[in-house]
Amino acid sequence: MQLPLGFRYAGVACGIKPSGKEDLAIISTEAPAICAGVYTQNIVRAASIDFNRRMTPCDHFRALVINSGNANACTGFEGIKNNQAMATEVGKHLDTEPANIGVLSTGIIGVQLPMKEVTSGIAAAVKALSPEEESFTAASKAITTTDQSPKTSHLTYNIDGDQVRISAMAKGAGMIGPRMATMLAVVMTDAPLTPTVAQSILATANAKSFNRISVEGHMSTNDAVMLIATGRSPAQLDSAPLIAQLTAFISDTCIDLAKKIPSDGEGATHLIEIIVTGAKTDADADRIARTVANSALVKTAITGGDPNWGRIVSAAGYAGADIDADAISLKINGHQLFKQGQPVEFSAPKVSAAIADNFETTIELAVGTGSGQFNHWTSDLTVDYVKFNSEYTT
Repeated sequence: MQLPLGFRYAGVACGIKPSGKEDLAIISTEAPAICAGVYTQNIVRAASIDFNRRMTPCDHFRALVINSGNANACTGFEGIKNNQAMATEVGKHLDTEPANIGVLSTGIIGVQLPMKEVTSGIAAAVKALSPEEESFTAASKAITTTDQSPKTSHLTYNIDGDQVRISAMAKGAGMIGPRMATMLAVVMTDAPLTPTVAQSILATANAKSFNRISVEGHMSTNDAVMLIATGRSPAQLDSAPLIAQLTAFISDTCIDLAKKIPSDGEGATHLIEIIVTGAKTDADADRIARTVANSALVKTAITGGDPNWGRIVSAAGYAGADIDADAISLKINGHQLFKQGQPVEFSAPKVSAAIADNFETTIELAVGTGSGQFNHWTSDLTVDYVKFNSEYTT
């Protein structure tokens, strides 16, 4: 693992989570850095979202403080005040203005932050800040909630002999239904960027990754993805091809992270990829893929290893896209089940085994001869998911 230059990390337990696990992280930069962000489109949103929207994109970023266990959403004026207090407290310790500090929160909605614990946690995290791998790992743990484990990704490449490093962390296992962004993710690089270029790179990477996943289709109040660039790499990104190359690598990093979220979906036993081709437009393909992904009937069929293709085809039909029913074809894990609007003979036990015996299930849905295409990753729906979420706050 080669971490990007110019960053320091910390993750501590301060008492927000009853479990006593790590629940507050800080990611700081040694000097003012570039920061871009994309955020939830939910009208009901956490105090941190509006706060960060006012800050990004910018070239004066100094730190990001993240608490887990409490979303600080639907908490009114007190929640806004507490969010500001978090930024102010970090700024005080790092000798910088609160306007240079980002804030992210995740956890239970509608509960006020325990500010005494948060304040002491910030002080402890600032003291623990370090550029070392162990500190990065601690921070990645501190941002999780129902995740089974931290989600991280790393990539290093060369430009004329100079290294560019990319590292990222994310959290998310439930309440995953993307629009603009989903869950929390922080992507860090030492590439030299401007705020405008960083925002463009992040928007592209997000559209190819985090915005193509779901667990149950429930859009969070706190979704955010942020890109921070210190510019510490001596590599020169002075041409469109080099920017495109960095965009591709950051996109790959985000895709790697994004797939880990539905893979870790609460109670999930399958990661499902829906690949839609032949639509009239990419937007139509997107609409179909999301509709299939969010169908409880489709998700439970995959849980049971049931090649019930009618659920998938009918979901495509009510997605609201302009398609020809007689042009629909369907494969599951390479097995043809439906072709040009007609059922195809297949071995149900063989297809069932192909689903049940593999963690990853691929649904290929062709809906015509158009150029529109889109892919989406989701998880299946299990009894464990229902049990977990029926007991989550109690």
